[in-house]
Amino acid sequence: MTALTLSTSSAATLRADAVVVGVAKGPKGIVVAPGAEAVDKAFDGKLAAVLETLGASGAEGEATKLPAPSGLKAPVVLAVGLGEAPAKDDAYDAEALRRAAGTAARTLTGSKKAAFALPVETAEDAAAVAEGALLGAYAYTAYRTNGDAKKKDDKSAPLAEVALLGAKPRDKAYKAAAERATALAAEVHRARDLINAPSNDLTPKSFATEVQAAGKEFGLKVEVLDEKALLKGGYGGIMGVGQGSENPPRLVKITHTHAKAKKHLAFVGKGITYDSGGISLKPAGHNETMKCDMSGAAAVFAAVLAAAKLGLEVNVTGWLALAENMPSGSAMRPGDVLTMYSGKTVEVLNTDAEGRLVLADALTRASEEQPDAIVDVATLTGAMVLALGNRTFGIMANDDAFRASLHEIAEEVGEQSWPMPMPAELRKGMDSPVADIANMGERMGGGLVAGLFLKEFLGEGITWAHLDIAGPAFNEGGPWGYTPKGGTGSAVRTLLRLAERTAAGDLG
Repeated sequence: MTALTLSTSSAATLRADAVVVGVAKGPKGIVVAPGAEAVDKAFDGKLAAVLETLGASGAEGEATKLPAPSGLKAPVVLAVGLGEAPAKDDAYDAEALRRAAGTAARTLTGSKKAAFALPVETAEDAAAVAEGALLGAYAYTAYRTNGDAKKKDDKSAPLAEVALLGAKPRDKAYKAAAERATALAAEVHRARDLINAPSNDLTPKSFATEVQAAGKEFGLKVEVLDEKALLKGGYGGIMGVGQGSENPPRLVKITHTHAKAKKHLAFVGKGITYDSGGISLKPAGHNETMKCDMSGAAAVFAAVLAAAKLGLEVNVTGWLALAENMPSGSAMRPGDVLTMYSGKTVEVLNTDAEGRLVLADALTRASEEQPDAIVDVATLTGAMVLALGNRTFGIMANDDAFRASLHEIAEEVGEQSWPMPMPAELRKGMDSPVADIANMGERMGGGLVAGLFLKEFLGEGITWAHLDIAGPAFNEGGPWGYTPKGGTGSAVRTLLRLAERTAAGDLG
């Protein structure tokens, strides 16, 4: 994990491999952002002019390396774009700072130390820069044989140390911001590692073992229901999905409690460690990334650990519904009827609509503890990707105010989201002639249909929201900002901020 230090040193005097500065698009050209004054002075006040000569514009995502002039201890200056410059008395947007810091950290892969001289006027600014830098300093190297992140000269290793200039090491707010950023980034990285792990190694059983190990390390209670306990307990959804695999399913519960907690949140994650589609086999070209179908469970796991690390005064229970969806002689078939944990029966019309089946059992089980709110997270539907694209997750809820709060929280922490409706008329499409409900409905609005299905398995009177992260959970394109290629850790930051707000009494 990349080290983070708060420094009062000048950008001119701190010894590092590179010094990072921010530039923005002003009305008359590039504007050098606050924090870079010492660096600009070393360029005789002509840093902006030099960058423009090199073709830089200050646009978001832009990174330009320069040899440092005399007067700087660092040999390299890295200018990162912040996008449009704010009005005279306005601050830079937190997400712009996060993304710029992330771009810098990725650009400096293989470096030992970088001094970040980005705009840090407040502890909130420091938090944004720290988060972006730490989230951007990520690499998944577990299966590489031609590189070793532990070697001193490994050019593929993440940036080893971030020195945040302009921060106040003795100020409580700045120290808290740094501690939070470090804890958060570590858990987002944990989620990314799990998502990137190949399915032949990450099975429901091995995932459960990971949770047990973390629970022991951080003093959290972990309960695991294996296939025998699931069968005995009547978890027809989880067992139905997992029965076609040689790797049997699990339902994992991990709990953070605090003596002063007044509220209880339950997070439920879809954990399909590999999704072939089952008998309703996915078409060619759709199987290659299906190791990521457990991203919701990874996000829930990471969020509970982050809440525990930060000692939040709220009880948070994570439920991980883990199964592998495979075609075999024992697999569930289209037309089968499952008896769910709730007692309701479900006609399976499509075995590739499996995520809602495992979530349904977990939602019913989570409801039994009567939490103040339940949030489920899942890579649930391709329809949501068609609706919102690859970077935005959808939010559905049975309470408009809760849905609005989650959307606001996601925007605050830099996760793109959009509130989605739950049209009552779509429920009729899931009527079954042989069971209480079918696992499929109308094709149009498929993401909304899935949300309506999940709603059927909630306990009465419980506030609930559903995050469909099918788009942003796994980045198949190139990296950008602090977002790597592969697993992203989508929703971890939203869940953690929800827990923080709940602990502070901000959600009622």
